[in-house]
Amino acid sequence: MLLRVLRKPAVLAFASVLYGASLCSASFPAFAQSGDQSGEKARNQAGDPQKDNASRRAAELADVAARLPGPAGQPECVWLGRRVVNLLWRDDLDTAFRHLDLYDRFGCPGGHIQATFRCVVRQGPLDPKAPESLAARVHACWIDPAIETTPAAATNSGAPTGTTTQ
Repeated sequence: MLLRVLRKPAVLAFASVLYGASLCSASFPAFAQSGDQSGEKARNQAGDPQKDNASRRAAELADVAARLPGPAGQPECVWLGRRVVNLLWRDDLDTAFRHLDLYDRFGCPGGHIQATFRCVVRQGPLDPKAPESLAARVHACWIDPAIETTPAAATNSGAPTGTTTQ
């Protein structure tokens, strides 16, 4: 039955046009690459954002490893641990616990997660207009969980907060 359908002139013409179009489209990538290479060189000299981001992350992990000796400074512990703290802050507990299972499987110290999260919480609420503030706070607390609260939070804590009895 398929052979009867393929023998019709309209189907044959359509199939040949489709075949020709697929051959032409297969040659376009090769044609595009054989053009002027100066645009690609300029783009590489300007810096590829993905390569810059990857090198920045690698440098950041190396910096943390230098500051934190032991398992808490290992790249896999840093990456997973900071993700767990971020997820805990955002109340995504299911995902945080799944990441925490991986964190434990790599032999990373669970107490460091607790200390880092305590540090993040102690510093108070985040500025909703600054989306990177959580990542920066988690990074700072991961390196030194005993850091003091920010000066703005410390000055507000000394202000009177209620009515006085006279």
